Amino acid sequence: MARSLSNRQKAIMTFIEKYIVEHDYPPTIRDICDGCKISSTSVVDYNLNRLQEMGYISRNSKVSRGIMVNRPIGALLDHGPLRIPIWGEIAAGDPIAVPNAEMYPPEDAGYVELAREMLRPSSDKQLFAMRVKGRSMIDAFIKEGDVVIFSNQNVCERGEMVAAWLKEEQQTTLKRFYPEGRKVRLQPENTDMEPIYCEAKNIEIKGKVMMVIRHC
Repeated sequence: MARSLSNRQKAIMTFIEKYIVEHDYPPTIRDICDGCKISSTSVVDYNLNRLQEMGYISRNSKVSRGIMVNRPIGALLDHGPLRIPIWGEIAAGDPIAVPNAEMYPPEDAGYVELAREMLRPSSDKQLFAMRVKGRSMIDAFIKEGDVVIFSNQNVCERGEMVAAWLKEEQQTTLKRFYPEGRKVRLQPENTDMEPIYCEAKNIEIKGKVMMVIRHC
């Protein structure tokens, strides 16, 4: 069961959401200190880490404005469209090098915007997008240049389409996921292409397909 937010954590979340609404980008730790009247940056950092553990935010510690809100509690609940970061390309064909193995959005990430009623994220999962490169999923009507929206999660049901990371190869690919004992079959949706078989321990699911935006 999810832990309740402390009063300080609620105040920080409320400030972050209002700041994003007003500025269209997230605050720095110093902004949060000033806005919430907290003198210590370490106190803010501690509470941001707790919020991340509970799934309310994600953080990219490599950039100063690296906060992403996953579970809004206030100003962002019904504010404007969903802004989903595009984290690079994903192979619909032979696997390609994962653009960011830690699955953080790059600092210069582009975004795709969707009306909230089209795709509301679940209460504890972040959304991200990747642009398709290749033709292995064309029978599922996913073509090169399309943008795929993923729910950031590491489990899925048999046969679901996922972003699969091949650990040893440091590569990622878009395929249907079929566990088969100690191996996994990554199945393309193209009758001209063969499936990829891998050791189960070498595969990590990075996200499940939620939606496809067609490239015109």
